[in-house]
Amino acid sequence: MRLAAILLAMLTAGCAAAPPAARAPARPARVVSLDYCADQYVLRLLSRERILAVSPDAAAEFSYMRDAAKGVRQVRPTAEDVLLLKPDLVVRSYGGGPNAEAMFARAGVPVLQLGYADDLAGVRRVLVETAAGLGERAKGEAMARSFDARLAALQRGGSGRSALYVTPGGVTAGPGTMIDAMFAAAGLRNFQTAPGWSTIPLERLAYATPDVVASAFLDTRWKRPDPWSAAGHPLVRRLAGRSTANLSGASTACGGWFVLDAVEAMAKAAAR
Repeated sequence: MRLAAILLAMLTAGCAAAPPAARAPARPARVVSLDYCADQYVLRLLSRERILAVSPDAAAEFSYMRDAAKGVRQVRPTAEDVLLLKPDLVVRSYGGGPNAEAMFARAGVPVLQLGYADDLAGVRRVLVETAAGLGERAKGEAMARSFDARLAALQRGGSGRSALYVTPGGVTAGPGTMIDAMFAAAGLRNFQTAPGWSTIPLERLAYATPDVVASAFLDTRWKRPDPWSAAGHPLVRRLAGRSTANLSGASTACGGWFVLDAVEAMAKAAAR
């Protein structure tokens, strides 16, 4: 209760002006990540002794770095639990809610906020920026060079065939999404023409069929569509005979460097 009272006082004091951002150490040694998107970078870029805790989803089936998370302390993304660990850096994408950065600033704890990426150039940028923020610039730049090489190899091919992204929930992705950028990198043309995220276009599937189906999250607990999902419609089920890229949910759940695993799987399906 005493800690809760202190936190409340910090949140209510000085409301007229935002506190200055706490300065992050050049090489943080007590790092906490608040969500599984942040977990991926922390687990990949830092040695275990520099990681105080990761989020409860770090070892989940949709976490790309779940094997590296085994044995690492987990913490709920709440102020009370995180501040008790006395971190010298908190890393987040969305964890802790929209006011988390300001709250930790009031407590004197610096926050590394992951950038947003909706294309592969953005993925590369976020990788390099995050590595620098964690004091691992050289490691991040090496990973970026590997990323560039893999992407260049993919772009030497390209079939121009159409592809539809399908999830058990009946959701697909059109122009302006990361999935659309991944299709382009794999040399594919997005079958879905409506921008953003939407339901699978059943009306169009009645008279047109994609060349390739990219199915995601079939390796997770959500692999079976519920009775109301468009993914269970006969028009979607008949796509089972098409060339298919079965994408790991972990490679698409967060827009990190690992999306290239999914892009390479798409490119292989396009080549069949």
